[in-house]
Amino acid sequence: MKIQNFLSLAAPVIFSMTLLNSPSIAAQSQYDAQFIEYPTYSGDDLELLVDNSGTHFRLWSPKAQDARVNLYDNGHTGTPFQTLPMKFDASNGTWTASLPEKLYGKFYTFQIKWNGEWKNETPGVWAKAVGVNGKRAAIIDLDKTDPEGWAADKGPKVDNFSDVIVYEMHHRDMSMHPSSGIANKGKFLALTEDGTVTPLGEKTGIDHLKELGVTHVHILPSYDYNSVDEINLQNNTYNWGYDPQNYNAPEGSYSTNPSDPETRIREMKEMVKALHDAGIGVIMDVVYNHTAENDNSNFELTAPGYYHRHWDDGRYSDASGCGNETASDLKQMQDYIINSTKYWADEYHIDGFRFDLMAIHDIDTMNKVAEELKKVNPSIFVYGEGWTAGDSPLAVERRALKENVGKMTDIAVFSDDIRDAVKGHYTDAADRGFATGKPGNEETVKIGIVAATAHPQVDYTKGNNSKFAYAKSPEMIVNYVSCHDDLCLTDKLHKSMEGEPEQNMLEAAKLAQTIVFTSQGTPFMFAGEEVFRDKKGVHNSYNRPDSINAIDWTNKSKYRDQFDYYKGLIALRKAHPAFRMTSADDIARHLVFDKIDSSKTPNLISYSLKDNANGDEWKEIKVVFNGASKPQTVNVKKGNWKIVAKDGKISPDASLGASKGGKITLAPYSALILAQ
Repeated sequence: MKIQNFLSLAAPVIFSMTLLNSPSIAAQSQYDAQFIEYPTYSGDDLELLVDNSGTHFRLWSPKAQDARVNLYDNGHTGTPFQTLPMKFDASNGTWTASLPEKLYGKFYTFQIKWNGEWKNETPGVWAKAVGVNGKRAAIIDLDKTDPEGWAADKGPKVDNFSDVIVYEMHHRDMSMHPSSGIANKGKFLALTEDGTVTPLGEKTGIDHLKELGVTHVHILPSYDYNSVDEINLQNNTYNWGYDPQNYNAPEGSYSTNPSDPETRIREMKEMVKALHDAGIGVIMDVVYNHTAENDNSNFELTAPGYYHRHWDDGRYSDASGCGNETASDLKQMQDYIINSTKYWADEYHIDGFRFDLMAIHDIDTMNKVAEELKKVNPSIFVYGEGWTAGDSPLAVERRALKENVGKMTDIAVFSDDIRDAVKGHYTDAADRGFATGKPGNEETVKIGIVAATAHPQVDYTKGNNSKFAYAKSPEMIVNYVSCHDDLCLTDKLHKSMEGEPEQNMLEAAKLAQTIVFTSQGTPFMFAGEEVFRDKKGVHNSYNRPDSINAIDWTNKSKYRDQFDYYKGLIALRKAHPAFRMTSADDIARHLVFDKIDSSKTPNLISYSLKDNANGDEWKEIKVVFNGASKPQTVNVKKGNWKIVAKDGKISPDASLGASKGGKITLAPYSALILAQ
């Protein structure tokens, strides 16, 4: 994301590693200490409950002087047809009001009196259905939004996080280009359409995902966010959505009718069900770490001061780089994050959550989130960015940093180690990495290969980003070279390999993803890279038009070889558990690096997965990476080897031929995979 607007997945690793030993970070500001004594409420009737006795409102605002509910016939215009006074319960800090009717089809807002004045209206923080632009909450019967067969709907079963293959996408990017062949462009329903093809007959949309073979889609924010005017969708405003407004209602611009609160909910559920029917899980990108607005956020309009962190002088703390950060370490906010994710998992059958700037949250909160989600669905996958974008009053040892992932359970973090080492540092477009010919990154790539676990042959003192083995298990690590943030892989290659033939860039892309998909941990890829998707060199495209962000699906024919290689990589990983070990001990025992002096032979890594690793049918798998711009030779032990990948070609069933071992030469920017 962009600082002050959106935060970067690639973002500031300096705020994880360098702050670990900082003695200056306070445990909590004196200003925020006052909120610890607030009474809290964790009932399931915040802020609306409709039952046989009528419609009931309950607002948590312990220090408000008064509170009221405004009832509307319309979700956007008009004046209240009734205003209800609310009664205060000091024991739990909530205000309540009820009417004997079921007010389905009506809308409401809350207002509190603070310092003698009524604050602006708000739908509250728990609105599960909203009118257009999310300014008023809607009263609906959620059961009526369930698509046919919803009760039996479920996502794929996940035994181990290392079995997951993540495909990160944005709703508009996947479908907006004229070549997508999709009717509901930019909508939830785009991923419910089957049979969509390019003008040349290549599969797009959900059929493309099935053809590629990924197990899960990670969809950029789908909750109701602030930056797109849902009344004027003809303006085609684009945004990633990292500016949260209503955390528990779907974004209206992705529905066919933002003015109808039921439509956006039903259509999002239809999308989830279509993906589940295709065997694909759905991961939500969630941004509980900050709000789009400060004083006018729904949080501040219901319980001023409480939900955000502050410095001692009362200023908003800004570890998000977006003007504020939320206070997960306070009980009501912690409960909010836990119960909100549980709501999405239960009501929408969401299969996983990617936490934006997860290190703004405290470790205890994240552990409780994962624990509670596992009760809803044991297959749920939770991961996040193990860093912040700035300093925070939250003590470093309490932050859900990547270096603290060993203190967390059932949670994974992104590996910036493998990302920067393979393709070059994210802050310098021209910087090359291991896969593009730059020496000196070999040891950091190895850190990625072993998923940041302790390994007798990996010297962490030579790591570029990390200086110790921070993961206790490979299931704590998500490997990637590219995502929505910063230059996507194609643009990075165009910048860093400028002047070289495009074919070299295509081969370097294959090599980079081969490293990711054969490494231990969970592989993660950015949508469209399998068809060499670019973003016209724009590194921060959060609010740029579809002409920059949309995937040009004609590339699937143009770069069919690239797509087939990615498809083969995914099939190889799924077929062979040696690439999906689940313990650090197994990796240390079965993954053996060959001795190569990188000072004499840079950009060459060779290792074996031995002794039927993780129950694999192949007794030994030899994996070699040549990131140099010239051919390099490796010495493979003599034997009867089957060729799985060589010189930019891959065959998951090892049908590329046979080798007797000995000296084997690898083409520039290529991988060699052998099996026996």
